[in-house]
Amino acid sequence: MLFPAAQRFKRSSAAFLNPVLQNSLEDVVLLYEFLLAELDIDKGQRISIKDEELASLRKAAEFNTICNEIIPKSITEIRRLSSRLSSYPRVLKKEDFERTVLTMVYTAYRAAQSHGHQKHTWAESFVSLYKALKNDLMLPYNKQPS
Repeated sequence: MLFPAAQRFKRSSAAFLNPVLQNSLEDVVLLYEFLLAELDIDKGQRISIKDEELASLRKAAEFNTICNEIIPKSITEIRRLSSRLSSYPRVLKKEDFERTVLTMVYTAYRAAQSHGHQKHTWAESFVSLYKALKNDLMLPYNKQPS
């Protein structure tokens, strides 16, 4: 399991906490708008959308859940994810691909905000996630014909 936090139960209901943002082209465009509108990451590493109008949308609540409850935030958890991704035997499910991209966004932010050895560590993690996603995108083309 790539994102174990996605399989936890919500406290307020018996439903699994497993939201997916991108179910249509409009959702993809909206995700791009969320990222383009600028994110705020507080000292507790909670991510929020700065634009109040965008932040009030229903999809923004799902975005917040994914960013604050599901994607890994510590360098150890991100390295663990990279390791799992590097040995993942098949194409990622859309929710795993989406969460990996959002983890990359978070990792890039942390790299930009860090200095010295920490900056290098975050940048290395970003590159590992990038390579895993690139591999996932190329997987269908790298299969040998039977």
